[in-house]
Amino acid sequence: MALTMSALQRKFEKVNEIIEKYGKKKSSLIAILQEIQEEYRYLPEEILTYVATAMDLSPATVFGVATFYAQFSLEPKGKYIIRVCDGTACHVRGSMPVYNAIRKKVGLKGDRKTTDDLNFTVETVSCLGACGLAPVVTINDKVYGQMTPEAIELILDQLMKEEDGQ
Repeated sequence: MALTMSALQRKFEKVNEIIEKYGKKKSSLIAILQEIQEEYRYLPEEILTYVATAMDLSPATVFGVATFYAQFSLEPKGKYIIRVCDGTACHVRGSMPVYNAIRKKVGLKGDRKTTDDLNFTVETVSCLGACGLAPVVTINDKVYGQMTPEAIELILDQLMKEEDGQ
């Protein structure tokens, strides 16, 4: 069953609020996508299509912006986004053993980045700009420096206990 335009507008009420906040100018698209991603933790395809229609842009333009910038994700992200810096300083000081320990601890296999329960997303980044703290890990906006596989496991244990309500 196709949704009417007013039904779509109700479904995307939050998206409409965001578009109204920034205006329908093409130059506002990145800010709009950033706030939508903050709301949904990723950019769902149906919302990108809706944004294109609402802003009178082609879907290719909106999808092009969403896929060009590394900050945007078309896949659901976890509640905790763990970024492991793999810049030169972090790599030399052991970022990959830390990364592997994180993936093992949260149960990620293969090329998956997000756990099935959507609690954890694990990514590597080129540089977090904190080379003096290498190897560096961020969990959401909190920075953890001089990480070791053992130290990150303790941090993850604490997060998992908090998730379990202990």
